Amino acid sequence: MTDRNSQLQQIIEENPGIQFREIMRSSGLKNGVLSHYLGKLEKSGIIKVIRGPRQARFYPPRITENESIVIKALRKETPRDLLLALIKEDGLEFNHLVKEVRKSPSTVSLYLSQIVGDGLVEIKLVQLKKRYYIKARELIDKLVEEYRPGLLEKPTSGFEDIINSF
Repeated sequence: MTDRNSQLQQIIEENPGIQFREIMRSSGLKNGVLSHYLGKLEKSGIIKVIRGPRQARFYPPRITENESIVIKALRKETPRDLLLALIKEDGLEFNHLVKEVRKSPSTVSLYLSQIVGDGLVEIKLVQLKKRYYIKARELIDKLVEEYRPGLLEKPTSGFEDIINSF
């Protein structure tokens, strides 16, 4: 395996769920060169690519589909903050989550509905009030422990929150 292949494999291994632009920044490779090498790594099964609307995320092959869903949420600032708040204190109401993550209600609502839709959080009615609970606790705990929130932080996440709140 070439140095370039092992460099890219290491970047993805250390940053599961990393996006193309982040790999470009980390590796210093240009768009076309990076596409070529990532395509070869994917074909040979050395990396796994999960393509979503407007984005592809790159993972080591051992990452399961459920793990990739959690990692994707942990790599974005607001979903990560929501999950960490619920890990700290499960069963929070919406208003408490808004205070906890210090984002606008519309931003919190958007990301909350995403992580509920992804099956990471569930809504229960307690005394006629909606409360949010972690659903995939063991998996989330394991991945937070394994990759630490610091490693999962993304430099563009604040910008992404702004764009997604529109």
